[in-house]
Amino acid sequence: MAVDSLSVATAGLDCVRPAWAAPDNIRALATTCLGGESRGGYDALNLGDHVGDDPVCVAQNRARLITAMSLPAEPRWLTQVHGTAVVHADSVTVPVEADAAWSASTAVVCAVLTADCLPVLFCTRDGQQVAAAHAGWRGLCAGVLEQTVNAFLRAGFAAADILVWLGPAIGAAAYEVDSAVRDAFIARDPELTECFSNTRPEHWSLDLYAAARALLAAQGVREISGGDLCTFSDARFYSYRRAAQCGRQATLIWRQA
Repeated sequence: MAVDSLSVATAGLDCVRPAWAAPDNIRALATTCLGGESRGGYDALNLGDHVGDDPVCVAQNRARLITAMSLPAEPRWLTQVHGTAVVHADSVTVPVEADAAWSASTAVVCAVLTADCLPVLFCTRDGQQVAAAHAGWRGLCAGVLEQTVNAFLRAGFAAADILVWLGPAIGAAAYEVDSAVRDAFIARDPELTECFSNTRPEHWSLDLYAAARALLAAQGVREISGGDLCTFSDARFYSYRRAAQCGRQATLIWRQA
């Protein structure tokens, strides 16, 4: 498998940067759980403020992220609900219910939080627009990636202009779902059958990466990178399936001036 991500450490924090063909003005990264202030099941760089962690620790972690990774501004955090709403990040001053955000401005950081769900980053070949989407199986099946692509199409870009990176998510070998999940995907597109492998009666492994690639390709997106990181098997990442009490890592993207 080609390596589609690069691990780096900066100011005591560990993160992953996409190895993709994004233009020079695009900045993107995915955090790990290493280097923060949280303790217990949230150890250590928990960035989620909705999982029961000490709010002071979360605030310190978010501040450390901004400084260590030289973010141009506070990320435009969302209240994620496993839906398909896509918001204009420039208008987000407090967290709003949405699972994706886009921006064509510089220094506006789009971000999603995950702990097994699939984070997906988007940018245009000319570096003029970016987006981040949160795609658990519900959002993926309901169309959150298609709705994010539509934000680019409405801005006048073609699907072929869009580059995508699939960030750290639970791998197929660790992600077992029941038949109801498989049926929901197949009902919307029978070709998604190929994203499932039978594990035991009425249970299937789901390849989120393969499903995302298939759904994006159906929209005309051709350049899709990433998909080489498993949150369940890689202890650098939070995984809800591995430990229900856990933090959240962030996947972020922004345009540099």
